[in-house]
Amino acid sequence: MGVLRLQLPTDPRWVNIVEKNIEEILTDHAWCEQKAATNAITIITHNSEHQDLVKDLLALAKEEIEHFDMVHNIIIKRGLKLGRERKDDYVNELYLYMKKSNDGSRVSGLVERLLFSAMIEARSCERFKVLSENIKDEELSVFYRELMESEAGHYTTFITYARKYGKGIDVEKRWREWLAFEEAVISKYGKGETIHG
Repeated sequence: MGVLRLQLPTDPRWVNIVEKNIEEILTDHAWCEQKAATNAITIITHNSEHQDLVKDLLALAKEEIEHFDMVHNIIIKRGLKLGRERKDDYVNELYLYMKKSNDGSRVSGLVERLLFSAMIEARSCERFKVLSENIKDEELSVFYRELMESEAGHYTTFITYARKYGKGIDVEKRWREWLAFEEAVISKYGKGETIHG
């Protein structure tokens, strides 16, 4: 699917499920942004020797927290409540795949974490696009269109650094494996009112 290279598009009918419970999608989305910021900080913590990576991922983490704030403001404005953090089974499946693929070296560990991150951003971007094009709520349609562009930039950041620091690793081959794995995972979702559900 275009630049993101995702193998399986989201069925637009997923938006019909989302529209039945806007509070749930907004709560889930808010926590997705918080987790994305935390993930960027975790990568910085373990790879602080790469000055350019630190700089770019700090900017990315700030942006994710701004997105959390934006979603939270929509929740408040609509008289809804930010619920408790939601479990993300989709992300957990990707996480387990990353761990067992890691051969234990620092380079491999960094590349795996970056590809894991790129995968989540790619699917989130695609989901935001589907929401922006199909949701009847005009405010949310515009909101998700703007966020879609931002997520695409985050995806590019992670992929670029995986290629830059993946010395001795066939990053392209590994990315194709990630894409194939994600296709199998996402085929089980699309039935819940969450970003990856």
